Amino acid sequence: MQIRHQVVTFDAADLSAESAFWAGVLEGTVDVDDDWHMVLVDGAPRVGVQLAPGHVPPDWPDGTPQQIHLDLWVEDYSSAHEAVTALGATLLREATGASSGDDFAVYADPAGHPFCLCWLVSS
Repeated sequence: MQIRHQVVTFDAADLSAESAFWAGVLEGTVDVDDDWHMVLVDGAPRVGVQLAPGHVPPDWPDGTPQQIHLDLWVEDYSSAHEAVTALGATLLREATGASSGDDFAVYADPAGHPFCLCWLVSS
């Protein structure tokens, strides 16, 4: 089997907000269809957004269910935090403040899907 593209697809009640958010995070563009948006990066499909009028956001990291989440490894957490919040992300859990190793903060995109910004902490 040859897989041509790998795409994570999010359900969302507001297609425009969700696809614009992920296009901004991934520095891509949005290809719009009636009930489906595809986020393209350098012309290749990366994230799909499917219309789901009754979508209920997960209550995670403190509740259930966690439907799916992305870990995005960044070089500069402060600038990444500013960028995702400016695009509409909500901070759900602040970083632990690790003094070495890995650290992460948990966010939600405009439809409530959780994702983490992760980084290596310099000791």
